[in-house]
Amino acid sequence: MKNVKIISLGIVMLITFLNLTSVKFSEQKISGVVSDALGPMAGVSVSIKGTNKKTTTDFDGKYAIIAKEKDVLLFSYIGYKTQAITVGKKTTINVELKENAITTNEVVVMGYSQERVVFDDKAPKVKTISNNYTALQGQVSGVTVMNRNGAPGNSNVVIRGVTSLDKKQEPLYIIDGKPARAEDFRKLNPNDIEKVIVLKDEKSTALYGNRGKNGAVTIITKNGLPTEKKDILIKAIAPFDNSIPSIEPNQEDYELFVENPFTSPKSEPLSTFSIDVDNASYTNVRRFINQGQTVPKDAVRVEEMVNFFKYNYEKPTENHPFAIAPEYGECPWNEKHKLVKIGLQGKEIPTDELPNSNFVFLIDVSGSMNSQNKLPLLKESMKVLVNQLRKNDNVAIVVYAGAAGMVLPPTSGDEKETIIKALDILSAGGSTAGGAGIELAYKMAAENFIKGGNNRVILATDGDFNVGASSNKDMETLIEEKRKSGVFLTCLGYGMGNYKDSKMETLANKGNGNYAYIDNIQEANRFLGKEFKGSMFAIAKDVKIQIEFNPKHVQSYRLIGYENRKLRPEDFINDAIDAGELGSGHTVTALYEIIPTGVESTFNQDIADLKYSEIKIAPKDYSDELATIKFRYKKPDGEKSIEMVETIKNNVFSLAKTSEDFKFSAAVAWFGLKLRDSKLVTNKTSKDIKALALQGKSKDEDGYRSEFIRLVEAVN
Repeated sequence: MKNVKIISLGIVMLITFLNLTSVKFSEQKISGVVSDALGPMAGVSVSIKGTNKKTTTDFDGKYAIIAKEKDVLLFSYIGYKTQAITVGKKTTINVELKENAITTNEVVVMGYSQERVVFDDKAPKVKTISNNYTALQGQVSGVTVMNRNGAPGNSNVVIRGVTSLDKKQEPLYIIDGKPARAEDFRKLNPNDIEKVIVLKDEKSTALYGNRGKNGAVTIITKNGLPTEKKDILIKAIAPFDNSIPSIEPNQEDYELFVENPFTSPKSEPLSTFSIDVDNASYTNVRRFINQGQTVPKDAVRVEEMVNFFKYNYEKPTENHPFAIAPEYGECPWNEKHKLVKIGLQGKEIPTDELPNSNFVFLIDVSGSMNSQNKLPLLKESMKVLVNQLRKNDNVAIVVYAGAAGMVLPPTSGDEKETIIKALDILSAGGSTAGGAGIELAYKMAAENFIKGGNNRVILATDGDFNVGASSNKDMETLIEEKRKSGVFLTCLGYGMGNYKDSKMETLANKGNGNYAYIDNIQEANRFLGKEFKGSMFAIAKDVKIQIEFNPKHVQSYRLIGYENRKLRPEDFINDAIDAGELGSGHTVTALYEIIPTGVESTFNQDIADLKYSEIKIAPKDYSDELATIKFRYKKPDGEKSIEMVETIKNNVFSLAKTSEDFKFSAAVAWFGLKLRDSKLVTNKTSKDIKALALQGKSKDEDGYRSEFIRLVEAVN
């Protein structure tokens, strides 16, 4: 009986062991390749339904994930139908995604050696592709090429989003106004092509009837038609052509604003504003001057010009993240007026103490980015940033055109080759769904959020959003909502002609962010290389300044610049009000022009005597004070503001005795006021501006101050 019990117990233990073993080994590695009709797809999301477990495919479409037999794998990618597959006994699951024709606006050209070419049908112009077989890349912008093995002679064209996605049903070909065979199209020399127009859906059938049901590719060659017939043909197709028209310089967009007037401290005792470390206006102004163009008045934001330069302020020694450096001297452009300079110097975080970063590059690959000073410069700029990344930093890449998608899942900063490869394959074409891109980028940043780390979306674009929510107000609403996530924003602007400065500035101002305009690779090296820590690592956010002038000494005052950063007096103590961020090692400079009491000035704004309100003049105890400055800021991950207070003595220096930084910042502001044709400046002589800048040139190790002086010389 005893033996029977032992045997029974052994059987129970064996069954239990087998069950446990079964449970253990039911969880295993599942791998495979995700592709579409054209080949492997990078960036496809592979997740386990009902869990947070997910991965993404690599450049070869490969993935690997640990799952159980009962788990359901979800394969999803923007523009494609999500597929759900139960794991079961399989360890290898290969998936071919089917595209959602409603959301795609692409044309796919399969050519010699099965090269994969994707471009948008709403694209502008074109360059070449590969030798004598696939002639469309280069002839239509927005092409992505991925090499695949195959034999010559298998080329065919598919227009996505038409009635049929059957690759055997090729579109209609029209060469120089006449229907042609696919073979004729394949034999064309790319160098002989002048224009390619791709049509689909109702536009194709409206022009070519039922023959155009699978789309139409219209090719106009350089020498196939006389000029007059070519013009007639282009005119006939124009109403159906989705190509982006040529861009005129006057399509650039800047926010209109009126410069700050003089104000009496009796009527407005408090001046309140948000700091601004952006310097996009300076590099944009530099671009106009270097190209010999007139600078648009509203492209000039004086505070951004002043803050392009770094100043030698004392470093913070207390617990606060920045130190304050006020200075009071003579005003160079209006005789008898004075100038107050308020400088902030941010604490510099040592490189080995920088928090880990969670970056999402949000890159505009729409058709408007198809020029040398846009996407090509953008890609080289981002490589400068990639070179600053460390092993524990992560970067993901999201792109947008007609829709948004991820081209690189979160990748370690030491995998620089992989990140750069992902940048290199990007090309431009299509419309611009900027809102959709922002949504996806912030979603990626939130999913990979590093608590206590540096979480930031880096948006690189010309700002020309034209699909979905795209107005400045739409963008402001969207970015204010995303700001609550704790993710910071850096906006990098590129290009000219259709550059939307106003939209970029709105995004940066409302998104806990900063904004730079990249006009050349040298500027990319400065902002993303030399000043990487200041540009990408915040030491304080929602930094506000409020200054109260003593009416005993100040008859009128005006803030130079910061017109779109002004706040109401009550906003200063309201922690719900957004303000600017300060980066590691950053300097911020603000200037006030003062009309002292007793000075006659045509710019002074006198107020009438008040019957019911008593004008309070500062008592004798404060007679030596010109003003009191208050600062409020939050820690990067904080929600409650911390306040600092500083006073400025009524001790004015002659211009000759002011610091070099005072002289140089005043010269930059003076030049900005000249470019804006300010009505509040009596002397606008470039010679005098240059003379003052030379006095403040200082050591100028990087040559930026010397460059400014050359810009002054170039403007009469």
